[in-house]
Amino acid sequence: MCQPDLHKLPRNIAIDGPAASGKSTIGTLVANKIGYMCLDTGIMYRAVAFQALKEGIDIADKEAVERLAERIEINIRPASSKDGRQFDVIINGGDHTWDIRTPEVNAVVSEVSVYAGVRRAMTLQQRKIAEKGRIVMIGRDIGTVVLPDAELKIYLDASVEVRAQRRYIEDLSHGKDVCLQDVIESLRHRDEIDSGRALAPLKAAEDAVVIDSDKMTVYEVVEYVMGLLKQRG
Repeated sequence: MCQPDLHKLPRNIAIDGPAASGKSTIGTLVANKIGYMCLDTGIMYRAVAFQALKEGIDIADKEAVERLAERIEINIRPASSKDGRQFDVIINGGDHTWDIRTPEVNAVVSEVSVYAGVRRAMTLQQRKIAEKGRIVMIGRDIGTVVLPDAELKIYLDASVEVRAQRRYIEDLSHGKDVCLQDVIESLRHRDEIDSGRALAPLKAAEDAVVIDSDKMTVYEVVEYVMGLLKQRG
């Protein structure tokens, strides 16, 4: 495919979608092709959830979790290891790239992300990062709340069964002892919380391009997005 005119690319690109829909993979590949930075904002909520569990903070203690979100230090750096990671996730100075992907974190991250104070703290960080432009930002409310003026918004979707299969294979590749049915139920639970929360619920922005990746390969989705960029260029 002919490459888009790099001088006419959107200042920021927003990619939203449910858990395990391939947002991080697609966003990273697209960002690499056009020389943009990629930020998966879900990492920030996972970091807060992980740190809360590490410090023994009761996830149900809204005020305590919100205070944690105000003081936590989260840095995303280029991958330092060839263990399958797309980047390093540094939390308060320590590398916790895979720690934020555990079943324990999976079980509470949606609850943590519901808290208004947590979302406010993370949204401020995300907007500050986006001010520089040339970024592909990934999450669940980027096109609707964080960057409502993004010139290109994509909502990447897939059925829960397909998403669970992808997450299951990923977990197995990292030596995790997982059950496919448990992964399916976990994703369904997260979908219900993410879509049903009153504050910044998961949904496609009105002007987003919705991509159903159930029957598409990663390569096909990336080429589709590159086609959208070429059209806009």
